[in-house]
Amino acid sequence: MGRPGSALPSPMADQAPPESDRRPADFREEYDIITDEDIAEIRDALEGGRLDEAASKILESLEDLEKTQLHIAVTGESGSGKSSFVNAVRGLRDDDEGAAATGVVETTPEPTPYPHPTHPNVTLWDLPGIGTPAFQSHTYLEQVGFPRYDFFILLASERFRASHGQLAREIQKMGKRFYFVRSKVDADLYAARKRRPASYSEQGVLTQIRDDCCRQLLAEGVPSPTVFLLSSWDLGSYDFLALEETLQKELPAHKRCAFLLALPNLSLSILQRKKEAMQRQIWKLAIISCGVAAVPIPGLSVACDVTILVKTLSEYRQTFGLDDESLCKLAEKVGKPVEDIKEAIRSPLAREISRDLVLKLLTKAGGGALMFIEYLASTVPLFGSMAAGGISFGTTYYMLHSFLEEVARDAHNVLIKAFETDV
Repeated sequence: MGRPGSALPSPMADQAPPESDRRPADFREEYDIITDEDIAEIRDALEGGRLDEAASKILESLEDLEKTQLHIAVTGESGSGKSSFVNAVRGLRDDDEGAAATGVVETTPEPTPYPHPTHPNVTLWDLPGIGTPAFQSHTYLEQVGFPRYDFFILLASERFRASHGQLAREIQKMGKRFYFVRSKVDADLYAARKRRPASYSEQGVLTQIRDDCCRQLLAEGVPSPTVFLLSSWDLGSYDFLALEETLQKELPAHKRCAFLLALPNLSLSILQRKKEAMQRQIWKLAIISCGVAAVPIPGLSVACDVTILVKTLSEYRQTFGLDDESLCKLAEKVGKPVEDIKEAIRSPLAREISRDLVLKLLTKAGGGALMFIEYLASTVPLFGSMAAGGISFGTTYYMLHSFLEEVARDAHNVLIKAFETDV
């Protein structure tokens, strides 16, 4: 996979070339980023009243998205690696502050919530082990508070047993989804390589494990089971990306976005999907900026634009793992100096985000933003009603779109720099 898309001319770069030097077809192709669905949503908002009212309605929808709660239940037999899985998905090691307690014996006596460290609306619940004297399958869901969870991860580190099959049937009966995960496959691969070095085949061993798991679940009455093979020590390998893609297809849209943005940056495909999810929200933020600009209070529009940009750019930076804490953790994981990894970062805003810097870049963004407004005026007649806030809309959209391209490219380069492979 190559770079996650070509970048728009950056407001951090020199002034964009004059419109007279650009062919209309090229310009239209470069800025063809407002979909018919977006336009329909904007029109519905505007038909009900003034622009500031439309902006207020869109702000409510964005706030609802930020407040979306996702609760993931992680369960399985004692010692199956539940707590390590909870930590890995949250981007933590077992000895990090705030990590779920791990051990060779059952360490989870009751359902324990672990909010994501940077996306606290996503919570992973470390549930007590199934099949223990205190938690039997037929009463388990009631004991752990079934209604609060959006879906269940059922882990096994060796075999799937009757308790897994019974629990899966109970979850299905109550109308929620579950996913079978075979953990600790790295240990199985290591043992197989030690036992049979001459005939060792990683893919062959993985296929054997997966087929055996499916046979176990079929024997326990689970029809057509799908099993994902994982290692919490190497989450990006094996079947984690397949599990992530399955969840992306099956979760409701607002829950899907929350899950995606909370994922560790394990692959270029995850980075690309994060970028696409955030692109779909930019026009809403620009409408809010535009609506405020239509209110005749001197200085209000600039203050709003800077506030929106500082908040959103900071979220981009953190979601793509370009904040100092995330970079230090990545450097420690791959055993490289953090300064070496930071060399892959080119955008100045990926290194520092302040109101003064954003205000300075807002001023520089004028040329590109004005061309963008002219494009919208000629392509989307609806935007003619936004003349009062047009410059604010265009500048905010242009800045966010440009920076998102830059930060996604930086995250792409950081991942390659860290792992020294285009994975």
